[in-house]
Amino acid sequence: MRRLVILLVALSALCAAQNRKTRNLVLVTADGLRRQEVFTGIDPLLMNGKETHMQDAAPLREKLWAGTPAARREKLMPFLWKELAKRGVILGNVEKGSAVEVTNAFRVSYPGYSEILTCRAQDEAIRGNDPIRNPRQTVLEFVRQKWQLGQPQVALFASWSTFRFIGESREGSIFINAGYERAAATPRLDDLSRMQFEALSPWDDSRHDYITAEMALDYLRAYKPRLLYVAFDETDDWAHDRRYDRVLEMAQYFDHTLQKLWETLQSMDEYRDRTTLLVTSDHGRGSQLSDWSDHGPKVPGDQYIWIAARGPDTPAQGEAAHAATVYQRDISATILELLGLDCREFCGGQGKPIERIAPR
Repeated sequence: MRRLVILLVALSALCAAQNRKTRNLVLVTADGLRRQEVFTGIDPLLMNGKETHMQDAAPLREKLWAGTPAARREKLMPFLWKELAKRGVILGNVEKGSAVEVTNAFRVSYPGYSEILTCRAQDEAIRGNDPIRNPRQTVLEFVRQKWQLGQPQVALFASWSTFRFIGESREGSIFINAGYERAAATPRLDDLSRMQFEALSPWDDSRHDYITAEMALDYLRAYKPRLLYVAFDETDDWAHDRRYDRVLEMAQYFDHTLQKLWETLQSMDEYRDRTTLLVTSDHGRGSQLSDWSDHGPKVPGDQYIWIAARGPDTPAQGEAAHAATVYQRDISATILELLGLDCREFCGGQGKPIERIAPR
């Protein structure tokens, strides 16, 4: 009887995989972009005053302010709310009973990204943002291995240089361009490579998100990867500098880039109606004037993040409410489920597919 049950479960999983329409997947992250801005737009607590550098930001306040949270969030991130979430799903509005939680103990960037990519918290090995090689195979490497893809077909573009260590357990397993690193595979990439060293950001280990976005888009058009990960950083960098004005501006830019990315995908035969776009963040932040710029074990509420998805296998549900809690470690399992691969082989029970994004 037990063997029969196992066989039936395996056959069910095989049928689900065969019915998947997703043939490509694009993962995008915005470092430390708070759920507060995602779900309620510009924060009334932070939008005035010198302590958030908003004293001279009247035009920005006027542009983003509205009387309701729903209207404010659409002004801040119109594509996310009017297109992506409306025709897909977004999870993580705790006030509406939809939580997405980080499970690693440290709630900083590397542990969060590793949890996204490996189906688990690695608290014993990854305790902070030190640039050490990821000790576990990532979902990016796993997909390339299972599909026997060439290296260019699984690619990662990141603003933060530490992604050279986060994205793969074995150096050279996938294509990675992160931080101030040249990529001269096309004339446009060559131009952008030069530009990043001429238009420096304020941070030594992170370039401007514009460079990362344009590099990823050009690579997408030229090499048509099956799995692409684009990791943005400035929403976190400016928050640590307590520049709320710049955080809002980068959230707008992030939304604009999501739109440009989706429209590019839909314009290409290889991707149109065959690609899932999955968007999330690595950690949350505080909710008070004193801690909104911070995150870590001592900051209340920063374990809450958010996830949005749109694709041929994700029903149009809009904003989730009164939903079961899902976890950051579930993201890799969801990617594999959408791509028709057995997440149990990779995750070993540490994460499970998110039903609202990849229903069986």
